[in-house]
Amino acid sequence: MASVCNSSTTTTLKTPFTSSSTSLGSTPKPSQLFLHGKRNKTFKVSCKVSNSGDQNQSVETNFVDRRNVLLGLGGLYGVANAIPLAASATPIPSPDLKTCGRATISDGPLVPYTCCPPPMPTNFDTIPYYKFPPMTKLRIRSPAHAVDEEYIAKYNLAISRMKDLDKTEPLNPLGFKQQANIHCAYCNGAYIIGGKELQVHNSWLFFPFHRWYLYFYERILGKLIDDPTFALPYWNWDHPKGMRLPPMFDREGTSIYDERRNQQVRNGTVLDLGSFGEKVETTQLQLMSNNLTLMYRQMVTNAPCPLLFFGAPYVLGNNVEAPGTIETIPHIPVHIWAGTVRGSTFPNGDTSYGEDMGNFYSAGLDPVFYCHHGNVDRMWNEWKAIGGKRRDLSEKDWLNSEFFFYDENKKPYRVKVRDCLDTKKMGYDYAPMPTPWRNFKPKTKVSAGKVNTSSLPPVKEVFPLAKMDKVISFSINRLASSRTQQEKNEQEEMLTFDNIKYDNRGYIRFDVFLNVDNNVNANELDKAEFAGSYTSLPHVHRVGENDHVATVTFQLAITELLEDIGLEDEETIAVTLVPKKGGEGISIENVEIKLVDC
Repeated sequence: MASVCNSSTTTTLKTPFTSSSTSLGSTPKPSQLFLHGKRNKTFKVSCKVSNSGDQNQSVETNFVDRRNVLLGLGGLYGVANAIPLAASATPIPSPDLKTCGRATISDGPLVPYTCCPPPMPTNFDTIPYYKFPPMTKLRIRSPAHAVDEEYIAKYNLAISRMKDLDKTEPLNPLGFKQQANIHCAYCNGAYIIGGKELQVHNSWLFFPFHRWYLYFYERILGKLIDDPTFALPYWNWDHPKGMRLPPMFDREGTSIYDERRNQQVRNGTVLDLGSFGEKVETTQLQLMSNNLTLMYRQMVTNAPCPLLFFGAPYVLGNNVEAPGTIETIPHIPVHIWAGTVRGSTFPNGDTSYGEDMGNFYSAGLDPVFYCHHGNVDRMWNEWKAIGGKRRDLSEKDWLNSEFFFYDENKKPYRVKVRDCLDTKKMGYDYAPMPTPWRNFKPKTKVSAGKVNTSSLPPVKEVFPLAKMDKVISFSINRLASSRTQQEKNEQEEMLTFDNIKYDNRGYIRFDVFLNVDNNVNANELDKAEFAGSYTSLPHVHRVGENDHVATVTFQLAITELLEDIGLEDEETIAVTLVPKKGGEGISIENVEIKLVDC
């Protein structure tokens, strides 16, 4: 599988398992969070696409005081078509629409409508590459919680007209359902390239695909209301003022209200950026503090290098799960928080389907999806603004990867990743908002000293672990202690969980802490000992007809954490795992500590 870092030294624990305060003005140490996984699967096209109509038919910019933030503001690789997968990968091409077949819902059944886009181009090879049209004014995307009534009315009108196309022209590529189907086709196994299934999540394709997706969606909405300056809002969930469902999406009877949305997120409920499908029993203040801690970890601590932020290279068809930090958290938890379980009964009595935000195939059916991804896209800009090594990837295999879309005039185009790196050149920008998470590095410690590791079972007595149905603490030996600063700069100390396996049809979440025991308060993440979390949204994965087991290797950088909690000189450390969701179905083969090059 593709690897972001090359391990030079490893401490391996064999098992019989069968199957400091970081300155934002300087370059942080390479603290990292990697997610690697393998999904070996085959694909069977259930039907070919047809045109038969088979469709389901002046803002603040300065930093804010930490206490005031909470108290005052809170109210690709790939191969060309028909060419066998090569050992050395090449840029992923645009999918040929003739290869598009039925997508599959995460728990196995086929999506009850085709996600493949009509109309079918007569000659795919002649589809031109997109060129940006002339512009006289940037479209400015504003935080959703701050827009006025005039904008809300305009947005509702645009979505209403997009939905009207579903009734009058069900095969119009500009229609609401057809636009939602773009996500379904790219993300749930409808496209085949070179005999291999295409997936734009869990790799470095995630950010550029969704940027292009929103770009055309936004232009279509503007075209429908004859306003070329219309811009999508962004859900400002990284700021306490935006840590709720934007109010304009909670007005029943409007075009942007979704009756299939999770009803528990309504009426000003505070958002959980680490959501695992269940409510966390804590105060609103603590939840906001947790959110800002997660943002700091994912944007600063865990993403100092490009491949850590964007995700690992994507090799078409080998099904590597290696998402970047923001895709993992908060992107997935916001989907979980706003989505629902398929088959749920909604106020309108609908039980046919309806996860909407809760599953990739249906996410685009909720208008808030595009608002959510507006902020995900904004994080790309904010991450680069932090500085250091935070810059766009330079690999040609990423820059030359392609996607396919229809523009606002229903004309088909191919697009390249290299052309979406600068939002201003694309014709839009984001209204600035403070980013308080930049100054939210956890400083408070759970305990004053070192946990007694001799009272904990060693790692070799705990793993392999058949299920994570309770809080688990263990001790693990480090490969090297008292490392010099030069050694730390050259290699990162990584806590590695090998061969995590779980049923990927459900939500998964567990947290990792250092230097605590099983009495840790896992609802308080704003502690220096909190290392990170693993979470997963239901997604397509099939090796066989009934095989839904995902295999993932999860790694957390601990160099910075060991400094912060005063354990640099310790040879043995304590690790605690706290299951939040689906733990009884999670098994782990082994845990080890590695020293890896960034």
